[in-house]
Amino acid sequence: MRSFVLTAVVVAASFASTGVQAGCVKAGGEATMLTEDLAKFMANAALNNQIKANGWKASGKVQMMCEAATLGTHCVAHQKACK
Repeated sequence: MRSFVLTAVVVAASFASTGVQAGCVKAGGEATMLTEDLAKFMANAALNNQIKANGWKASGKVQMMCEAATLGTHCVAHQKACK
């Protein structure tokens, strides 16, 4: 049985410490799947859904981090997004 968890997370950027342009955030998506390839794909899809749902425009490269989970692999994707 395949089970997965798919959540989308948006973290507001710290404008004072990072110097990010006003109106920009660090958008994110995460997923836990049986294989690493599926986890990366779903985390990237969650990231894109979050950016699109908020009317943001992606800026820069996607940062992907994966680690072993109890059932498969857990991946988190982050990318800068601006209004």
